[in-house]
Amino acid sequence: MATFGYGRVSTTQQDTENQRLELDQAGWKIDFWFADVISGKVPAMQRKAFSEMLGKIRGGEILVVAKLDRLGRDAIDVLQTVRALAERNIKVIVHQLGTTDLTSAAGKLLLSMLAAVAEMERDLLIERTQTGLLRAKAEGKALGRPSKIAPEARSAIVEKKNSGSSISALAREYGVSRATISAIFN
Repeated sequence: MATFGYGRVSTTQQDTENQRLELDQAGWKIDFWFADVISGKVPAMQRKAFSEMLGKIRGGEILVVAKLDRLGRDAIDVLQTVRALAERNIKVIVHQLGTTDLTSAAGKLLLSMLAAVAEMERDLLIERTQTGLLRAKAEGKALGRPSKIAPEARSAIVEKKNSGSSISALAREYGVSRATISAIFN
């Protein structure tokens, strides 16, 4: 029976070595290590190394990850991933949560509670963000990304366009994309 380890980081400036070392230091003997450099927003089943690991891991074997969010940032994705592995009789251990197999009855309970808390946290974050945006609007603050073109330059661009300048020429002159210039006229 083999033990598979999986690590994930979001950017190429990071690496999964710390996750692997954390598992090694905790006493896990990892037979096969797989790692992705990809956003946690990408579902686990769509990640290259995770998919490759799924092709190699067999029923009765163990998958160990350092932290729950390495499986997915989204509670639904984590639940679906753990369920899919459980259907194949693969144990899932999250070192951060102890040695509880997430595919066991106790593990399913723990995972469901964590998913519910994560969902509540996400909902509260959205609620706070919406409240902050409404307050900022009420205070008259400009929201969104700042324009690449100053308001004074907009009138000059309109005049130049009306005088026969092309959108491409204006984009080169102001150092912006054609789409940015075109948006002024839409």
